[in-house]
Amino acid sequence: MTTQQLLSGLRRGITDFSMIRPGDRIAVGLSGGKDSVTLLKLLAAYRRFSPEPFTLTAITVDLNFKDNPADFSPLAAFCAELDVPFLLEKTDIGEVVFDVRKEENPCSLCAKMRKGALNAAALSAGCNKIALGHHADDFIETMFLSLLYEGRLSTCAPKVYLDRTKLTFIRPMVYLEERDIAAYAKNLPVCKSCCPANKNTRREYVKQAIDRIKKDVPFARDRMYSALFHPERYHLFDRFFAEKDEY
Repeated sequence: MTTQQLLSGLRRGITDFSMIRPGDRIAVGLSGGKDSVTLLKLLAAYRRFSPEPFTLTAITVDLNFKDNPADFSPLAAFCAELDVPFLLEKTDIGEVVFDVRKEENPCSLCAKMRKGALNAAALSAGCNKIALGHHADDFIETMFLSLLYEGRLSTCAPKVYLDRTKLTFIRPMVYLEERDIAAYAKNLPVCKSCCPANKNTRREYVKQAIDRIKKDVPFARDRMYSALFHPERYHLFDRFFAEKDEY
């Protein structure tokens, strides 16, 4: 998968959901994983020919795992290569989640705290939008997570404005598949996760469950993804509550 091929999908997502407007100051959440480094690389390339001029700032939130500290120097060098300012936001999130609170489900609290730190850093840097590296498969997995653990049909939005923070979150890789991103990121400075809960999360469980389903139903992934774009096909109880019994 080439940069040009991925850029085609990125541009489609940006256009279909009106993600970028002229003058936007976009903070890219750069965790160092394959998705975020790919997103930054693609947005930096898209910046050169985008009809809407915008600026980029990469922000990495350091969760500060004291027993397994992360090395972010490759990310700083990567950003310099792309001519993108790099900001490192230091926190004590790792200590709070794993040592103080000792969370049984650490991902939920960690995500909330990490999002708060990212929001604060983006606002401090003068940004009005935050770009996140969620891809098409993430949207499917989030739908399953919401259904299984929250009892609702929901997924993350390609674009959403939060009035409380005055920030707009965009997910430009909404049309890109994880397998293509993984192949592309092999030549990028991906940082290994230092999280103690890595690969032992609810999302990982759902990811593996979907992989098992795809082995039995090869077209299942495409059908599930298509369902996200067609809510008019849903046949849930709400439509029946409104109907009067004519018998």
